[in-house]
Amino acid sequence: MTADERPVLLYDGDCGLCKVILARILALGGASRIRPVALQDPEADRLLGGIPRGERMDSFHMVMPDGSVHSAGRAFVPLFDTLPGAGPLARLAGLSPAASERFYRLIAGNRTVIGKRIPARFKQSAERSIARRAG
Repeated sequence: MTADERPVLLYDGDCGLCKVILARILALGGASRIRPVALQDPEADRLLGGIPRGERMDSFHMVMPDGSVHSAGRAFVPLFDTLPGAGPLARLAGLSPAASERFYRLIAGNRTVIGKRIPARFKQSAERSIARRAG
């Protein structure tokens, strides 16, 4: 699978929690299957052109090779479908899209509070991991 065929996961590059979660996703096999791009990167404008700028930072987004965009809790199914061994999580997320959305909003709505509790060394390690695996 080439980089252009991989789904793109757009994340907040200024969010410590987001980077720690992304680093775990990449470590779990996503590095060869997902191409991470920070929402602050100019490429995000091209990939998310149909989403108003003000809404782009509200969640993470999965942009599939066919150009379809899945955001927030609705992005769990394509994300988990992409990761090796995460099919059961994809099926679980797909059983109740409303519950997936509520779960996502609960975490995202508290990401600043949660992020403050993550030690700086974990955030720094995540940044290094993303830089190493995203290339």
